[in-house]
Amino acid sequence: MEILYALFYFIDSIIFVFGIVVLSIYIIMGMFSASALYRYIHKNRFIDYTAILSSDIAPHVSILAPAYNEGKNVVDNVRSLMSLNYVNLEIIIINDGSKDDTMQKLIANYQLRPINFAINYQLACNEIRGVYKSDNKAFQKLIVIDKVNGGKADALNAGINISSCELIMSIDVDCIIESDAVLKMVKPFIEETDRKVIASGGVIRVANNCDVGIGKINKVRFPNKLIAGFQVLEYSRAFILGRMAWSKINGLLLISGAFGMFNKELVIKVGGYNHNTVGEDMELVVRMRTYMHDNNLGKYIVSFIPDPLCWTEVPDTLNVLGRQRNRWTRGTMQTLFIHKKIFFNPKYQLLGMVSYPYWFFFEWLAPIVEVFGLIYFAILVFLGFVNWPFFLTLTALVYSFAFMLTLFSILYEEATFNAYKRKTDILKMIALALLEPFIYHPMVVFWAIKGNLSYLKGDNAWGKMDRTGFATKKE
Repeated sequence: MEILYALFYFIDSIIFVFGIVVLSIYIIMGMFSASALYRYIHKNRFIDYTAILSSDIAPHVSILAPAYNEGKNVVDNVRSLMSLNYVNLEIIIINDGSKDDTMQKLIANYQLRPINFAINYQLACNEIRGVYKSDNKAFQKLIVIDKVNGGKADALNAGINISSCELIMSIDVDCIIESDAVLKMVKPFIEETDRKVIASGGVIRVANNCDVGIGKINKVRFPNKLIAGFQVLEYSRAFILGRMAWSKINGLLLISGAFGMFNKELVIKVGGYNHNTVGEDMELVVRMRTYMHDNNLGKYIVSFIPDPLCWTEVPDTLNVLGRQRNRWTRGTMQTLFIHKKIFFNPKYQLLGMVSYPYWFFFEWLAPIVEVFGLIYFAILVFLGFVNWPFFLTLTALVYSFAFMLTLFSILYEEATFNAYKRKTDILKMIALALLEPFIYHPMVVFWAIKGNLSYLKGDNAWGKMDRTGFATKKE
C-alpha cells in the first residue's frame, strides 16, 4: 500500500507541476501580448501606409494561392486579390489539378489564354501543364498556373518557380484579404535594419456569416453556427495572445499557411515547401530558422502583424473540423520530429531552449497529458482516493482561469481592432467562453488524440475540406 501511495504522490506531483507551468506560461504570454499590442498600436497609429506605394524601396511581392476544387469561391477571391492596394504585385493562382470547374471559371471570368513561359524548376514540383495570362489590361497582374495535382506544398513550390518577385506571400485562395494587407505585411521588411526579416505573418479572422460581396468583407457578423463561433474565440487566443507574445521575443515557430509572407531567396535556399508533411507552413518556418543558425547568417526575425488582415471560411461541421485538427496534430508532430536536433540544443538559442520545448510539451503533449489525467482521476475515484473538496476547488480555479484567459483575448481584440461592434456579438462570445471548456475543448482534445493515432498508423492524407462558399448576406 505504501508503494501505491508513493506512486500516486509522484503522479500527482508531475500533473500539478505541469499544470502550474502551463498557467504560468499563459500569464506571461498575456503580459507579453499586451505589451506588444500597445507598442504596435502606439507606433503605427499615425502611419500613412500609402507612402509605401510611392517608395522606391517598396519590395515586389508575388502572391501564391493554391486552388484545389475551389470553384465556389475562386472568382470572388481572385477579385479580392486583384483589388489589393499595392503596386509592385503579381498574383499567381495555382490550379492544383482541380476536378471541379475551378480552371474553367478562371479562364472565362478573367479572359485567360495560355502563354509560352520558360519554367525554371529550381524547386521540385509536379508537371506544370500550362501558364495563363490575360490580354485584358485590368488583369495584367494575374498569372494562372495549371498543373498536375501534388498537394498544397507542391503547388506552392510551382508558384515559386514561376514567381519573379523578391517576396512571396502564400495564402489560401478561399481567404478574403483586406485591401491594405500587403502594405502592412511588407512594412517589417522595409523597416528592419539590424535584423533580417525572413518571414511575416498576420491575424486571420473568421468570415462565416459575414456580409461578403465583390471580393471583400462588407459587414462583419458573428457566425450563426455554434462550432464556428467557438473557433472565433480560439483564433483570437491563438493570434492575439499566442503569436503576438511569441513574436515579441522572436520565438515564433508558425506562420499560418493561410496568410504569410516570406523571403523568397531564403525559401529557395532551404529547398522550398516540404512535400512529405501536412504541416508545411510550420515546417518551413522552423527549417528557415534552423538554416539561419546553422550557417551563422546573423540576426534575424520572424515578424507578426496583429491587424486582422485575412478572413477565412472555417469548418462549420464536426466532420470537416475533425479532419482539419487531425491534420494539424500530424503536421505538428512531423515538424517536431523532423527537427528534433533543436530540442534543448543551446546552439539554437531561444529556438532550441524555449520555442521548440514549448511546442513539444504544451502543444503536442498537452492533450495526451490531459487524457492521461482523466484516466488517472477515474482510477482514483474507483479506489476512493479523491479529496472532493480540494478537487472541486481546483476545478473551479482552472475553469475560472480558462474563462478569464479567453475574456482577456476578447478584451484585447475589442480594445484594439474592434472587429465585432454589436453588443450582442460580444455577449455571444462571453457566453461561448463559459461553455467552451465543456463542449468545444473536449472535442479538440479528442481530435488531437486521433491525430496522434493517425500519425502512428502512417496516415499522411490531407483530408477533404468541404467549403459551403461565401454568400452575400443582407440585413
